[in-house]
Amino acid sequence: MSAVEPSSLRTNHERGALRFVLPVVVLTIGVLAWDLIVRLNQIPPYVLPSPGAVVRTLISDWPILWASLLTTLLTTFEGFVAAAIGGIALALLFSRSKWLEYSLFPYAIILQVTPVIAIAPLLLIYLPQHAAVVVCAWIVAFFPVLANTTLGLKSIDRNLSGLFQLYHASPLQTLRYLKLPAALPYILGGLRIAGGLSLIGAVVAEIAAGSAGAGSGLAYRIAESGYRLNIPRMFAALLLLSLAGIVIYMVLALASHLILRRWHESALGKDS
Repeated sequence: MSAVEPSSLRTNHERGALRFVLPVVVLTIGVLAWDLIVRLNQIPPYVLPSPGAVVRTLISDWPILWASLLTTLLTTFEGFVAAAIGGIALALLFSRSKWLEYSLFPYAIILQVTPVIAIAPLLLIYLPQHAAVVVCAWIVAFFPVLANTTLGLKSIDRNLSGLFQLYHASPLQTLRYLKLPAALPYILGGLRIAGGLSLIGAVVAEIAAGSAGAGSGLAYRIAESGYRLNIPRMFAALLLLSLAGIVIYMVLALASHLILRRWHESALGKDS
């Protein structure tokens, strides 16, 4: 038994190292190929800047890009929080009333399948700019939280549900000790999806606001750089947006793992 455990631990460490090293290797190869293509073909920066030009622009324009990034992140956070609270609360109401679910869930689907790029200009007409951008982020992120939470609240073990009924548990006790723990992995999965989608909604709304002549977020800087053919700044802003999306996902994934790691199989398997 003692001879098997070190080999299994070594295998887990090797897998963890590969998960980190392989993406870095692929990224390095991609950046080197990008730089080589620009150099060999002598492509001008206003068509395709080199990685070095993007990094230099990121450093030189950092004050402007950082302020715009904070604006976009604030909008993303507000839309995400609104989607999380609204989606979970409405799913809890759905679990209490089938009539309410049948009445409102189709409209949530309609809200999800309607392109936010078509809704954003209308919202900018009827709402203040910041409120319209936040609403767009909320629209995109709301449905995954609602759908996952509703599914989780329905995915309880029938035997456990019968046991709670046998002991005459109150609806509040059933919700607290049975339904919410069973739905928690689904809720956290919906929140992970909603984090990235809220950033997408904020970006789309900021682009629409920028086309209307107002805006200060990172997406507005991308559109502005395109109009001015400042392509290195556009790439630098895109890089910041990508990094922001990665950080948002990693933070939510880490929070999900920390919450579930001691009792749920999806997280226990990562530590084994």
